[in-house]
Amino acid sequence: MSSTEQSSTEQSGTDRAPRPNRLAAAAGVALVEAVGLMAGGAYVLVRTLLDGGADLTGGVTGGVTLLALGLIPFAAALGLWRKRSWSRGPAVITQILALPVAWQMLQTDGVIPYGIVLAVLAVTGLVLLVNPATTEALGIRRPGQES
Repeated sequence: MSSTEQSSTEQSGTDRAPRPNRLAAAAGVALVEAVGLMAGGAYVLVRTLLDGGADLTGGVTGGVTLLALGLIPFAAALGLWRKRSWSRGPAVITQILALPVAWQMLQTDGVIPYGIVLAVLAVTGLVLLVNPATTEALGIRRPGQES
């Protein structure tokens, strides 16, 4: 059996196994973060364009950047839902990067509730992503585990 056939056989075997609730929840967390980033980007972009403020370039750049950054957790959510092992990396990185952002939000009046929500999502996402049931469902082996 060629490596391509073996890879597709392993992939289809992984797809048939039931999706653990923790993996589905991790995909949900990543999706919520993606929607939040994209909504924030759309808000900044629309507000900048409607206000026609002094810093049009900065506002448009910020809005487009948030929209683009939202694609990372969106892709991770899709990959987690489809049980693709590659998706765990971008999902974990998203959670790690969300923690300092949440911390900064907790220091700023007016956005403290959003900071709390983001911190809870990030910690929850990390816990779900490092859970053994999640890593096993994604086909990720632990150090020392034989293939």
